Amino acid sequence: MNKPIGYWLRHLDALLEESMARALAEHAVTRREWQALNVLAIPGQDPHDILEPFPGVGDAVEALTAKGWAQDGRLTADGKRAHATIAERVGHVRRRAVEGVSPHEYQATVDVLRRMAANLETA
Repeated sequence: MNKPIGYWLRHLDALLEESMARALAEHAVTRREWQALNVLAIPGQDPHDILEPFPGVGDAVEALTAKGWAQDGRLTADGKRAHATIAERVGHVRRRAVEGVSPHEYQATVDVLRRMAANLETA
């Protein structure tokens, strides 16, 4: 298909969102909750700092606390188990997305997109 980059960016973004939503739905977790859970899995990391540009981080941390997965900015034992299980599913989605793409191609694509974004940010 001979479509412009904007088409492929939006199409890929929608597919990634759908794939992640399916992977997370079976664990009753939103994408933002997964992001916060993943940050909390690294000792000393604060989701509010790491995920600062994204809305709903506070709500996500509250939801994880209500599930018993987080307390005082750290994962509980249940949270660690949930993180391990969900990380496996998310890893499957990520591996599926890059099948047939070499590490070099992936890095080159990210670099090109980063430079295109920088060009437009300074415009």
